[in-house]
Amino acid sequence: MLGLIGKKLGMTQVFDESGFLVPVTAIEAGPCDIVQIKTPEKEGYSALQLGFGKRRERLFNKPTKGHFSKANVKPRPVLKEFRVDSVEEYEVGTQISVDIFETGERVDVTGTSKGKGFQGVIKRHNFHRGPKTHGSHSYRRTGSIGASADPSRVVKGKKMPGRMGNKRITVKNLEVVKIDTERNIILVRGAVPGAINSYIMIAKHKK
Repeated sequence: MLGLIGKKLGMTQVFDESGFLVPVTAIEAGPCDIVQIKTPEKEGYSALQLGFGKRRERLFNKPTKGHFSKANVKPRPVLKEFRVDSVEEYEVGTQISVDIFETGERVDVTGTSKGKGFQGVIKRHNFHRGPKTHGSHSYRRTGSIGASADPSRVVKGKKMPGRMGNKRITVKNLEVVKIDTERNIILVRGAVPGAINSYIMIAKHKK
C-alpha cells in the first residue's frame, strides 16, 4: 500500500480518449523523502515514514531537526507513514516521486474535510424544515428528541446540531487520469476531501 503525501491544488476538467469531459482533481504528489524505515523486528510492522512540504528550518524545534538530520534530509512540515509488505528495497534519505503510480491505476485518497463550524440539523443531517403555517415557529428546529417511557432518555447517536466537517475522510477506488512526472502532478478522477492547498495522502488501492 505504498503511497505519497501531496497537496490538493484544486479541480479542473480534461477530455479522455473518447472525447468525454472528465472532472479531475489536481494533486501535487511528492517528491517525498524517506525519513525512517520501520521493521517488524524493531517496531513490529513494516512501514515507511515519508516527509513532504517546505518550511523555514528555524521554525522546527531541536528534536524534530535531530530526527531529520539522522536521515540526512531537510526538515519537512508533514510526516506520514505508509505500510508496505517489505522494506528491503528502500533506503533512508532517498526520494519517492509520482512515478510509482500509473495512468488508469486505482488509488485511495485520505484528507481532512472542510470545517463548517457549529451547524443545525437541516444543514448537518439534511432534515426537513417545519411548517410555516398554523402558528408554528419551529422552522429549522430539531423537534422532539425523546424516546418514550422506555428507555426514558435520549439514545446515543441521535442526530442533533453540532460541529460539522473537519474529519478525516478516505475516498477509495479513484482512477488516475493523467500523471505529469516533470511537475509531480497527478490528476485523479472526481473530488477528494479537503480545501485547496491542504495536505492529503494518496495510496495505491488496497483491493
